[in-house]
Amino acid sequence: MIMQRSLGLAIVLSLITCGIYAIYWFIVLTNDVGKLSGDSSFTGGKHFLLTLVTCGIWSFVWAYQVGKQIAEVQHQRGYLVTDNSILYLVLNFFGLSIVTYALVQSDVNKLV
Repeated sequence: MIMQRSLGLAIVLSLITCGIYAIYWFIVLTNDVGKLSGDSSFTGGKHFLLTLVTCGIWSFVWAYQVGKQIAEVQHQRGYLVTDNSILYLVLNFFGLSIVTYALVQSDVNKLV
């Protein structure tokens, strides 16, 4: 089951726990997007492991892919499609991955 998450609470918990909650948030958020899009291979554990193994480089691939996945779900449901994949990629490039998580969570909250 996909649930809506509070953006403010998720950001505060990520900061208070020095990023530990952000890891959990990344994994469940990726799982949620995979479930919404119907892509069973788009899982949080896989993307987190690939990000670790590549020393963070995979996070750029993830940012682009998650934007495309959300755009696909919006298209499937007949919503106005907003492809933010480049925005997510640029935010990650500048070290603002928490902002990417927040924007993705906002899009997921709208789709649930």
